[in-house]
Amino acid sequence: MSNTSSAAPVADVCLLLEGTWPYVRGGVSSWVNQLILGLPELTFSVLFIGGQREAYGARHYAIPANVLHIEEHFLESSWLPGAVVSRAADKGSTPELSAMHRFLHHPEEPSVEQGDALLEALAQGRISLDDVLHSKASWESITDGYERHCSDPSFINYFWTLRTMQAPLLMLVEVAQRMPRARMLHAISTGYAGLLGSILKRRWNCSFLLSEHGIYTKERKIDLAQANWIAENPDEALSTGLDTEVSYIRRLWIRFFERIGLLAYRSSDPIIALYEGNRRRQIVDGAEPTRTRVVPNGIAMEVWVNALEKRPAGIPPIVGLVGRVVPIKDVKTFIRAMRGVVSSMPDAEAWIVGPDEEDPDYAGECRSLVSSLGLEDKVKFLGFRKIDEVLPQLGLMVLTSISEAQPLVILEAWAAGTPVVSSDVGSCRELIEGGTDEDRALGKAGEVVAIADPQASARAILGLLRNPARWQAAQATGLQRVNRFYTETLMLERYRRLYLDAMESV
Repeated sequence: MSNTSSAAPVADVCLLLEGTWPYVRGGVSSWVNQLILGLPELTFSVLFIGGQREAYGARHYAIPANVLHIEEHFLESSWLPGAVVSRAADKGSTPELSAMHRFLHHPEEPSVEQGDALLEALAQGRISLDDVLHSKASWESITDGYERHCSDPSFINYFWTLRTMQAPLLMLVEVAQRMPRARMLHAISTGYAGLLGSILKRRWNCSFLLSEHGIYTKERKIDLAQANWIAENPDEALSTGLDTEVSYIRRLWIRFFERIGLLAYRSSDPIIALYEGNRRRQIVDGAEPTRTRVVPNGIAMEVWVNALEKRPAGIPPIVGLVGRVVPIKDVKTFIRAMRGVVSSMPDAEAWIVGPDEEDPDYAGECRSLVSSLGLEDKVKFLGFRKIDEVLPQLGLMVLTSISEAQPLVILEAWAAGTPVVSSDVGSCRELIEGGTDEDRALGKAGEVVAIADPQASARAILGLLRNPARWQAAQATGLQRVNRFYTETLMLERYRRLYLDAMESV
């Protein structure tokens, strides 16, 4: 086995990141930046995984001095042939390629032993990218799986779907062979980052910590339900969502992310969730309960002192959505809600604060919706702004997302004295209404409404903006809650302890 465990670590912690820091602003990227800067006594290496290189422009975060190594890898490059194609054209490793197909693609529930064997083969480099792309053994595994399991009559769809899944996976195997060693691993999601963590743990013989802001497999299922790039037979096409009959090709993709997520859960310890609901979801998806724990987000309260002081007197009739203009944030529901708000409260206006370059088509649809509803003078797209300058100007911060974990922006809104209206996703209800008896005793820091319900959102917004006593009570509760339970000091100390324990355990 080619193992780098004896090499001197170049960093304390290797962060494995997929589609986040330092190329994407806000959300998880902000949290990663906060973690690195907040633990200056520790050193980090970073491995960034992206999809298409062209989707990531300039870095949006400066690289701190305690980041000793950073490298980027893009999944689209996995289709470039290696230097040993002629070797791979032979028989290949039939048993191990067959085992990989069974674990990742076949419908039977895989055993722990099957997962361990696959990870060992990947960590030792016994399955190569060129084997997968060019060997006879790979062809035999694909045709066997198609004949035994595939209900879609198109072999072409099946063949290219598996190739599209396997090529990035084997590219990451090659990345693992070159990555400089660290004392421990920390993946910020399952998916490709979590899979790479599982492989590197075996190569380096070190601790592997996994933390999830959202549940990766759940979010991929949402994406896959809406994806129009999946080639499928029209008779099996997905019509309305994942709760109805799912085409075999779409199901293959879901199974793939479930299985690599299972590998990450079985390899990592501890497994961190932001709130209890997500911890329970991790257990359902295969995490061992004794390995799981909750570590909530936290924000630096000292940063927000000036922001709170900048708040104008009274309740500004400005409603803000702070987030990327992408479907998962359901910006359209926010726009539709503002139609109802403005009809009853003509002086109200809405600010959409966040980058819109990630999904230009969706951003265009949102702007068209504003025009069709006659809200051109009431709804403003402000793009990326400094959040500590925006939040004090808002009367309410609104979150209409269809999926969230524990949004930092809610904590930041409270620190700026801004109550929140949120859809009932992730930990948002727990945040706004309180999670424990002690927390609930503080009261409500806003309102929680159903997902994709513009009428309910409009009623909640109006109910707070038009009732100063309710608004002030929500503001006071938010300030108390964030100061008591969700400070950066608490969060950083918990991660410092996790890191030190992990590095001392090997």
